[in-house]
Amino acid sequence: MMATTHAAVGLLLALPLTVVAPELAPAAALAAMAGGVFPDLDLVAGVHRKTLHFPDYYWLGAIPALVAASLAPGFATIAAAWFLLSAAVHSVSDAFGAGTEPRPWERTSAQAVYLHSRSRWLAPRYWVRYDGAPEDYLLTVLLLAPGLFVFGPTVRRVALGFIAVGGAYTLVRKRLPDVEERLL
Repeated sequence: MMATTHAAVGLLLALPLTVVAPELAPAAALAAMAGGVFPDLDLVAGVHRKTLHFPDYYWLGAIPALVAASLAPGFATIAAAWFLLSAAVHSVSDAFGAGTEPRPWERTSAQAVYLHSRSRWLAPRYWVRYDGAPEDYLLTVLLLAPGLFVFGPTVRRVALGFIAVGGAYTLVRKRLPDVEERLL
């Protein structure tokens, strides 16, 4: 899935706070969107879906952080908890998409995301055919939509930015491997 889809999932995870702790909900939403994007920074930091993706270990931080946020709710505890929760969900959900190959629509890779605790790769499930597929973009839009109506202008602007970036990426996704090959 695209980073924008993972950010959208993060925003959706923050929606319940608009009822429970509305003053903290924007911080949770922004942190969750950042946490949703964070694991994909390993595209430039190392091996994609291995270096910053931890489908097992993020939970070791997310669960205590969520407990801490419930016991001592504040901007820092809420932001940390929702950042880690979103990064954990991102890492797990990558197994439901395509593999790590440059042309995932060809289905040539058996590697979706690395499971560090077992020292092995999880296989792709292809529920979303590939990052940037039209259904991936549809997920981005649908998952961000509630946040556009519930949150204030800052979160709304960030969400609209993700919608724009996701749309642009979807339009060029299948051309990117050829461009990369020509440039490198």
